[in-house]
Parts: sequence; structure tokens; C-alpha cells
Amino acid sequence: MSHSLNRYGLFPIAFHWLTLLLLIAVYACIELREFFPKGSDPRNALKSWHFMLGLTVFGLTLLRIVARWFNPSPAKDSRITAWQRYASSVMHFMLYALLLVMPLLGWAILSAEGKAIIWFGLELPALIAPNKEWAEQLEELHVTAGTVGYFLIGLHALAALFHHYVQRDTTLVRMLPARD
Repeated sequence: MSHSLNRYGLFPIAFHWLTLLLLIAVYACIELREFFPKGSDPRNALKSWHFMLGLTVFGLTLLRIVARWFNPSPAKDSRITAWQRYASSVMHFMLYALLLVMPLLGWAILSAEGKAIIWFGLELPALIAPNKEWAEQLEELHVTAGTVGYFLIGLHALAALFHHYVQRDTTLVRMLPARD
């Protein structure tokens, strides 16, 4: 369950890959809604799932941060250079910021629109008072951050593949389940 000297434990690995699956679903819901007419049941369902799964990402990310606080990451491969360690730290900070800020922005958008914030049947409190102008500005920010998210996630995946196939270090393997 906990980390070994050179690889992550079961929970961090599960949280990492579950977060990826949730992000795929979050992005898919918001992109696929475009195939349905405004106001249609499928479009509204996809938007609801987008909101609920986004808030789930938020909760899971909070759990990941707490777990990371109590169980720091295992040591990085000694072949990784100082600038790569720095870039990795910056990337992880930006990814965690994305995973926390995006759901909060979505929650704030719904609040500013005066809509109910429903998370799997539970109604959450509004973060801000209804305000149409704020809703529009927050939505622009949310959309822009979502686009940035595509690039951050893609760059993160490419870096892991680069480390695995080009540098041939243990960066990717540390986040894969152990094969006994």
C-alpha cells in the first residue's frame, strides 16, 4: 500500500490512473454534448455528468494531496537531471492546480448562473451569489483553462513516454502496478 524506495504504492497508483479515467470522462462529456441540440435530454445529461465527475476529480485530488503530504513520493531515478526534476515539479504543480481550480470554477459558474449544484443527488451550496457577468467571465476562464489542460495532460504523458522509451529510466514504471 505504501511506497517502496523506488516506486509508488497501490493507492497513489490507483488515484493517479483513476484521476486520468475521470478526466477522460469529464472532457468527453463536455465535448460530446456538442452533438446534441441545446436543451435536449442527452445534452443536459452530459453536462450534469461533466459537473458531477469534475467535482469528483476535485475530491479525489484533495485526497491525493493529503496522501502525498503523509507519504512523500519515492526517490526519483538518479539519471534524471536537475532541470528535469525542476520541470517535473513545475508540471506536477500545474496539474494539481488544474485539478483543483477547474472544478471550483465550474462550481462558481453554476453558482453565478443561479443553478443548483448537484453532485450525485446531493445539492451543494453556492460558492457565490448569482451574477450573469461573473458567470460569463468565469466560463471564459474555465474554457481557457480546459484547453490548457489538454496540453498539460498531453505533455505529462509525452514526458513519461520520453523517460521510458528514450532515456530508459524508471519514471513511468514508478507509477505502474508492480509485476510480481
